[in-house]
Amino acid sequence: MRKGPVQSYNVEVPTAEYWQRQIKCQQACPVHTDARGYVREIAAGRLENAYLIARGPNPLASICGRVCGAPCEAACRRKDLDQAVSIRALKRFVADRFDGLAAENQPGDHERGPSPLGLIQRLIRHATQPRSSRGEEMAGFKSFLSELSMPDNAGGQRIAIIGSGPAGLAAAHDMALLGLRPTVYEMEPVPAGMLAVGIPAYRLPRDLIQAEVEFIRALGVEFVCNTKIGQDISLADIRKRYCATVIAIGMKCSRALPLPGSEGDGVLGGIELLRDVALGRKTDLQGTVVVIGGGNVAYDVARTVIRQTGVDISRTALRTSGVKSVHLCSLESLESLPADDLEILEGDEEGVIRHHGLGPKEILLREDGSVRAIVFQRCLRLFDEEGRFAPEFDPSDLTTLDADRVIWSIGQRPDLSFLESASDIEMTQRNLPRYDAETMRTTANDVFLAGDIAHGPKLLIDAVASGKRVARKVFEMVSGQRLVKEVELIHLEIPNYVREPDYEKLKRAEVPTLPPESRMSLQQGDSQVAGSQMAVVETGYSPSLAVCEGRRCLDCGVNTIFDSSKCILCGGCADVCPELCLELVSIDKMSEDALLAQALSHEIESQNAMENGMPAQFSAIIKDETKCIRCALCADRCPVGAITMERVTVNSFWSLEQGIRP
Repeated sequence: MRKGPVQSYNVEVPTAEYWQRQIKCQQACPVHTDARGYVREIAAGRLENAYLIARGPNPLASICGRVCGAPCEAACRRKDLDQAVSIRALKRFVADRFDGLAAENQPGDHERGPSPLGLIQRLIRHATQPRSSRGEEMAGFKSFLSELSMPDNAGGQRIAIIGSGPAGLAAAHDMALLGLRPTVYEMEPVPAGMLAVGIPAYRLPRDLIQAEVEFIRALGVEFVCNTKIGQDISLADIRKRYCATVIAIGMKCSRALPLPGSEGDGVLGGIELLRDVALGRKTDLQGTVVVIGGGNVAYDVARTVIRQTGVDISRTALRTSGVKSVHLCSLESLESLPADDLEILEGDEEGVIRHHGLGPKEILLREDGSVRAIVFQRCLRLFDEEGRFAPEFDPSDLTTLDADRVIWSIGQRPDLSFLESASDIEMTQRNLPRYDAETMRTTANDVFLAGDIAHGPKLLIDAVASGKRVARKVFEMVSGQRLVKEVELIHLEIPNYVREPDYEKLKRAEVPTLPPESRMSLQQGDSQVAGSQMAVVETGYSPSLAVCEGRRCLDCGVNTIFDSSKCILCGGCADVCPELCLELVSIDKMSEDALLAQALSHEIESQNAMENGMPAQFSAIIKDETKCIRCALCADRCPVGAITMERVTVNSFWSLEQGIRP
């Protein structure tokens, strides 16, 4: 319900889609993780259930708990009250404790080895529990797997995936579950693509990545690393060996501007620098370093450079001793900087020097061709009147910064040189493969796209969603059977519903971090040095903090359900509502749509009161869902029991539709 002009109310009659839409965190997640479900399980102390809910639809749940862009938090209704629930940190909390569900003791071995079958079975059992919050993939999966029958020419078919980033890993994971045999090609010496070489270790520990990769490998997925397509093996050869090929290479090359001096010695790409650091290669950094950009990757670069300022005696190839200062220069103002607030804050703590509203004009070189300074001009605006990115500068307002190294971090692009020989794959005007968003195919029927190469740079979780979807599309092509998901919505009444005391007053618990001096201080020995790349900044929630933060969730899957046959329109519920989200209004002040008109007509006819139109003497209780905090005071106050607290549960069922082979 929303107020319209002149005290008119725009009223929506609840439908199945309406109830699902109320769980904003789940709707915002590209893989539809029931964030509310695992957050409330943490609040109740049911941590294993919380982990299973988080892991069900997301094969990279533990990684997302560290570095996801958290669209669920951006959508969280709690932020309308004060601040969003710290959903991502809560996912990390349970993932850190229960990733052991994916492992078991191997006979005769004290090491814990991956047991994907055990975890999948655990997820299936959880999905079939009546009270469970069912994930997109695991709900009804038990019966689906038992009925799955691949055609003789499709079962175990080999699929190639080019790129082992989040899209490639998610695609490989789900393809393996669907009975296919994926092989993942990766140009780097280690799997996981940009997860391993693009995200700094101080944000995403390498052993965590390795554990996720090993789990997927144990499902039967083969990884072929140190293999560049078009150089070590051609795309044509891959297409001959496999019945389908998924290109999921991501954006692994830095963009740069063609400025005077941009070819100078000391001008670097940020993505390339992150890769060198991650792989332990020597980095050519010294003096004053200027990073150009304002996004999260720019901060990753700047903070990585700061951590390269010490010397580790046992690992000299990883450190450079001569960096004096690190500057970050952005077109945007501080208020409009695209980087996350936490990145900005932690960058400030670690010594990143910010300059805003500046656009690079020229890089000044010494006689030997090395960088000596960079000239910026003041940025007056970023976008034109139509909202298009079109920076405007004041060429008379110049700023010159001394610099020994300039690092570009203004965007990324893919390396598609391996497609030059593929004449049946058409390219767009932007020099990207032409792509059908519905089938996920290129103009070559056996070649699919997933991740950034398909939809452009987005969040990690978007790439996971894309990888999962392409797995289903490839399965359909290979098997000639379409996967169909049916959704059933059920309301379950909650007897004796109660919330934690003062839950609406709890303040967001900030995620604990290492103090700046611990991140940056020199330690003896060969494990850490000044600016250690391995010292993880976020230390994560303690159990008590996690439970407290989980209790802040408004539990938007719980709804107040009104029984009009019992309601006496006394208005007691509206009187007691602390958020003033209920109101008793006359019918003539409510805007009509088809469902509302039908409901009102039925109600009035049942009372033999229909005359001309909808008389004003009839009234209704309407509710503003944006304000409701699910406190249940209205249900407690109702003298006739017309209001119940009920939880929405979603049951999903997979089935197969035959005969779709193109």
